[in-house]
Amino acid sequence: MYPSIVRSAWREHGQALLLGASAVMAAAAVVWLGYQFWRLLWQEAPLWSSSASGAVDLRNLRDVTQHWFGGSPVYSELKYAVLPPATYAMLWPLLGWLPLTAARWLWAAISVAALGWLIYLVEQASGAETPVERVFVGLMPLSMYATGAAIGNGQLTVPLLPMLLAGLLLLREHPRGDRRDLWPAALVLLALVKPSLTAPFLWIVLFVPGRLRPALLVASGYAALTLLAAAFQARGLPSLLRDWLARASDVAARQGYADLHTGLAALGLEQWLLPASLLVLAGLGVWIYRHRRADLWLLMGVTAIVARFWTYHRWYDDLVLLLPMMALWRIARRGPVAGRSDMVAGLLLTVSLGAMLAPGGLYLLPPPWNEWYVGAQVLAWAIVLVFLVDRVRRETSI
Repeated sequence: MYPSIVRSAWREHGQALLLGASAVMAAAAVVWLGYQFWRLLWQEAPLWSSSASGAVDLRNLRDVTQHWFGGSPVYSELKYAVLPPATYAMLWPLLGWLPLTAARWLWAAISVAALGWLIYLVEQASGAETPVERVFVGLMPLSMYATGAAIGNGQLTVPLLPMLLAGLLLLREHPRGDRRDLWPAALVLLALVKPSLTAPFLWIVLFVPGRLRPALLVASGYAALTLLAAAFQARGLPSLLRDWLARASDVAARQGYADLHTGLAALGLEQWLLPASLLVLAGLGVWIYRHRRADLWLLMGVTAIVARFWTYHRWYDDLVLLLPMMALWRIARRGPVAGRSDMVAGLLLTVSLGAMLAPGGLYLLPPPWNEWYVGAQVLAWAIVLVFLVDRVRRETSI
């Protein structure tokens, strides 16, 4: 009885509710993105003592890249050199030669293009039929606090997500291995500019297309970029990789936000950071192999949540949670085909949108309210993970 009442009410008032939600999301997006683009392009000093300066991560990425190709031992000299060697090889064409002001404007242009691409991809995959639905779906990434935070800091998250998403979707659309594998493999390879966020998706590249060629292309490309970067450093590749792991583990233990490494460090178990992450990654690989024929959006949604938890992240990386939100949207739009799953998915999507709406509570709320906010977020993400895993189990058991 109750499901039929809820569905009837949605049919009658759903478009109006989406329109109201879109108005709130649009207002949040305009204010938040406007402020963050100002930070990226013009802000210099922090606005208050505990805030970051504008384009802080872009400055760091540019600094490390230019020092790397100048031959400086960045892992021992620069505390913010926390990414693997291949990353700096990928960034050199963009940041290795530009002055900071030009780099800021280039990154702004890249961010705008990436957001447009991301909106196009999610709208195409959403199945949205009405203008209101298309507006609502398009506003999802724009209204998330993580989007603006990544732009204001000059982070990698916004450019890499549409590359990753486009690459995975293209691999699934091309069932036969031919030269068309090169384009999606190149996109996934470029998305590995930040492997802490995108490496878990390599299980999808390995198992879902049903052929090894895409994974081999990505692996060989990444190895080539690593060797290229190592050629500009005096230390050998094994030493560089050890230095990177040591620096990354140190940062992960001290600066993370709502992730596995932060939890282990709080318990005094820093020596388990790398083994625990590898164990989670291996478990995800086994699960994806067993369910490799499931709906790709469900697989990406589960992988995104695991990617958010498995290692060190800051709040700008929460943009990857757009993928499980899109998986929830797709389930909700199916209607009563899968029992009450559409209503559960709609409820979880509503909660997720509320938790991700800009400007977010992590830095807006004072202690201890911000801690309660983060705890509620983690609980919501865990519930969504359980729901999506259960949907995969049900759909693959039919």
